[in-house]
Amino acid sequence: MKLHPVIEQYISLKKSLGFRFDTSRRVLMAFSRAMGDVGLGDIKPPAVRGFLDGHGPVTTFWPLKWRILRGFYRFAQARGFAHRSPLPTQAPKVTTSFTPYIYTQQDLRNLLRAITPKRAAGLSSATLRALLLLLYGAGFRISEALQLEETDVDLKNCLIHVRCSKFFKARLVPIGPSLTQELEDYGGKRPPSNGSNGRFFRTKRGAPISCCAADRIFRALRLAAGVKRTDGCYYQPRLHDLRHAAAVHRLVSWYREGVDVSSLLVSLSVYLGHLDLSATQKYLTMTPELREKASKRFADYALGGSDE
Repeated sequence: MKLHPVIEQYISLKKSLGFRFDTSRRVLMAFSRAMGDVGLGDIKPPAVRGFLDGHGPVTTFWPLKWRILRGFYRFAQARGFAHRSPLPTQAPKVTTSFTPYIYTQQDLRNLLRAITPKRAAGLSSATLRALLLLLYGAGFRISEALQLEETDVDLKNCLIHVRCSKFFKARLVPIGPSLTQELEDYGGKRPPSNGSNGRFFRTKRGAPISCCAADRIFRALRLAAGVKRTDGCYYQPRLHDLRHAAAVHRLVSWYREGVDVSSLLVSLSVYLGHLDLSATQKYLTMTPELREKASKRFADYALGGSDE
């Protein structure tokens, strides 16, 4: 049997069982495109390994793709569509660590200044500006922002209702007056809906914005703004790193204010929509400024205010 129809059956089954399955669907469709119009039995281990390896160093995406394909081949074998799996017996150990990029305030200003109608591509300049400000100002995931409906955004009460969140964990997010004003300004410039679409962020044609389109537009904007990594890391700054920057900048601000950061971490975790504090810790990348503030706080506590 051909690969693509079996993949479609597998996706339909998972969706019918209530799985969101968005990432897995994208990986499986990419696998189908990479293999071409072939039968399941014609797919050889070297071709699968080439898809898994991709380009560049091995990252955590390698074992993710491997686990997704393993589930698919178990499905195919159980139904007699395939007699064997061409996958490697196990995923390799990933030795490279991923470090998110923490945008500086100057980076953020450069990104906003670089927004033009041409660089916004299928979006309006107002849409792209409001989207970036929401991702940073409220620490949203890009998927959460793009799934927002107009009825989810209560600017009168400075609240945003996040319904389509990771792990299906809805939350109410309060926002500050500056961000509220920016979103109100955007509301007056927002492209009209193309009918049934009630998304808060939409394209010039009134259609929903996909995550892939947002990532593509942001890459071009980042290059135009001259925002890039100089620390030797393989990955360049991403849209999702705005969420990391929001968390780190909030921590630094708390340290400057002299408040009890350890107790406020719980509030930050809830605000970001995490299930527990361990998830929040992944966002708290140690920047030089954050390290300095944390060291000073420890010195004040343990050494009577001296870090000598």
